[in-house]
Amino acid sequence: MSTYTEDTRKVTTRRLTEMKSRGEKISMLTSYDYTMAKIVDGAGMDVILVGDSASNVMAGNITTLPMTLDQMIYHAQGVVKGAKRALVVVDMPFGTYQGNSKEALSNAIRVMKETGADCLKLEGGEEIKESIERILTAGIPVMGHLGLTPQSINKFGTYAVRAKEEAEAEKLKSDAKLLEEIGCCAVVLEKIPAKLAKEVTEMLTIPTIGIGAGAGCDGQVLVVHDMLGMNNGFSPRFLRRYADLFTVMTDAIHQYVEDVKAQDFPNETEQY
Repeated sequence: MSTYTEDTRKVTTRRLTEMKSRGEKISMLTSYDYTMAKIVDGAGMDVILVGDSASNVMAGNITTLPMTLDQMIYHAQGVVKGAKRALVVVDMPFGTYQGNSKEALSNAIRVMKETGADCLKLEGGEEIKESIERILTAGIPVMGHLGLTPQSINKFGTYAVRAKEEAEAEKLKSDAKLLEEIGCCAVVLEKIPAKLAKEVTEMLTIPTIGIGAGAGCDGQVLVVHDMLGMNNGFSPRFLRRYADLFTVMTDAIHQYVEDVKAQDFPNETEQY
């Protein structure tokens, strides 16, 4: 039985905490442009993430590292215009918040002012504590991100499951608690053991949103191009494809080419 309701109230960070407290799961998908955001928002999504995964699915890069602040702002501007109900979260790209908390605040303010987004997401725990705290002082909501943090791929050297060993699992739990204590509104847990994700979820009062972290999280997030089957070259265990748009779109475009070549398009009713 569906639990979706026609609740048109704007989703806020406070509402995410309320959803966790009453056991209502949080739905979250990425979007990178106005048209996709309008569709995703209209379907009842709670949170839309303007992810730096745009680097992969929109720009064709191997990692998320090349994304610039200007590029993230451009994508977020379109998404915010298309989203009426969903909370819009924007990824702070690599190099815009690590190491210099003053620059982090300046960059964060720029994103919020130029996009109209609702929240920012930063990857990391203790290492970026000062940047998160400084951003929060400006009244800007921050969502954390722990586990597999794609901006640190050169450090990890792999996209394998994180925190399988006890030491790393303990650090993740410590970082999660820290993020809650300093004021983060939620935390994404990416590609960690389901048992650990459930444990972290139960110890926090703020919501957890999982991707490859099992059903014990307070919500789930996927890349929209992956779950719609537009990107058919990516098949991790955690991904469920809800459509096969790669085939649908390929067939439609192929038919268009054939119709143009055969002089079937445009016909008499399709011209002035």
